[in-house]
Amino acid sequence: MPFHGVLPHRQHLFQPQPVQNIGVNDTYAWQLNPEHRHVYNKLALALAQGLQAAPCGIDPLSVGIDAAIPLFVKPITNLLGMSLDAQATTAGDLASGYTQCAPGCFWGEYLVGDHTSTDCLVLAGKVLWFAHTQGAITKDKQRPIYWHIGVRLPALEPLIATFIQTQLPGYTGLCNVEMIGDKVIEMHLRGSNGFFDFYGAHFVPAWVELVDKHLWHGLEFVREGYVYSLFGEGELPADYAEIAAAHGVKAVPDTVTRDRIAILYAGTLDAAEQVAMRLRNYQ
Repeated sequence: MPFHGVLPHRQHLFQPQPVQNIGVNDTYAWQLNPEHRHVYNKLALALAQGLQAAPCGIDPLSVGIDAAIPLFVKPITNLLGMSLDAQATTAGDLASGYTQCAPGCFWGEYLVGDHTSTDCLVLAGKVLWFAHTQGAITKDKQRPIYWHIGVRLPALEPLIATFIQTQLPGYTGLCNVEMIGDKVIEMHLRGSNGFFDFYGAHFVPAWVELVDKHLWHGLEFVREGYVYSLFGEGELPADYAEIAAAHGVKAVPDTVTRDRIAILYAGTLDAAEQVAMRLRNYQ
């Protein structure tokens, strides 16, 4: 099947099937795009933007960073979870060994600003379409509790377009750019699959036509909505779907991500929070 990595309960979204092979998760995307897989190296992305960063093993104090400066530690490349187990620290704590830096990780500047995620349809390195999403300020282990779909972020679009043109010359297809403020923190050679429900019926056909035929006829704006993560341990009640539906929300059990019980798809944040509160009462 040309779409690779689609979860069984998401198959209905990925129609029609393309002729070309397309990876919809990071493991398949990495395998199918050997010329562009370098974007999964988060240390290289940081250095390409002039940020202070280095592999663990390089003492940040030895390169002139003050001990009180906040830093972030995360894997250089991790296709199973990307920045899972990332941690905030300071240069002093890292240099002293108080903060453990695992093999395969790097440290970099602690960035501040809005956490955004943008899916882009790209033709030969040129961005044709943006779908912006903004992460919640409230976090669980550095992960936003929810994502606000369909936000307008015109100020970021020239930055994203230039970065993609630089990093992905010749690439055609879907990619994702995560940013904090105006700095790119991660890139993916696939889209944010959990957000596709809000992209409209014409999105996948337009994506397939772009990849297979290099044709583009435009797409409508993405409708607003929320994807809310119910983090924690435990099980959902047997009637979880009915509880969610009563508030106009779709609840999907998460069998892939550790310590996330379910994903809620809602038109409003209030509806998502109401369902999350009711489902947590069963834990």
